Amino acid sequence: MKPLPRTLELFYDVLSPYCWLGFEVLCRYQHIWNVKLQLRPSLIAGIMRESGSVSAMRFLTAVNMECPEMLEKVSRELWIRIWARDEDTVQLQSIQAAAEKAGMSAEDARALLEKISTPQVKNQLRETTEAACKYGAFGLPIVVAHIDGKTHMLFGSDRMELLAHLLGEKWMGPAPPALSARL
Repeated sequence: MKPLPRTLELFYDVLSPYCWLGFEVLCRYQHIWNVKLQLRPSLIAGIMRESGSVSAMRFLTAVNMECPEMLEKVSRELWIRIWARDEDTVQLQSIQAAAEKAGMSAEDARALLEKISTPQVKNQLRETTEAACKYGAFGLPIVVAHIDGKTHMLFGSDRMELLAHLLGEKWMGPAPPALSARL
């Protein structure tokens, strides 16, 4: 019998390849470990004071607010654009292209891009970034695990084995056998 779902918050910015590693691993393990993964787009510039990802992170914040079911795919596509294909993720047309490649309609992507300068989206991104700072973030990614009434903050994508230990789960590497068999 699997334990009740535990919550993991992943604070990330697509500007960071290390965030991408942590994102992919946690997306793979969320069902294996029976955890509720909350994706929390954050602005690394708000933590480290230097970044070019404001538009992309505001867009992901708008996606999370309006169509959270697309957040995983659009986040992944932005990482692929910047880190695998060396393509732009700053220009609005580049962000729209990433959203469309992830399966979002052009109309929905345009509508969300129009919202990235709204106070609601700006405030939500600011609040999420401040939440990461309150947990003690000094960079990204951080994972905040809420387990048995306790909160644990882990920095870096190389802490998955420690996270597995905290959850009382087995770490099977970045591509667990259950997932590898389906690929």
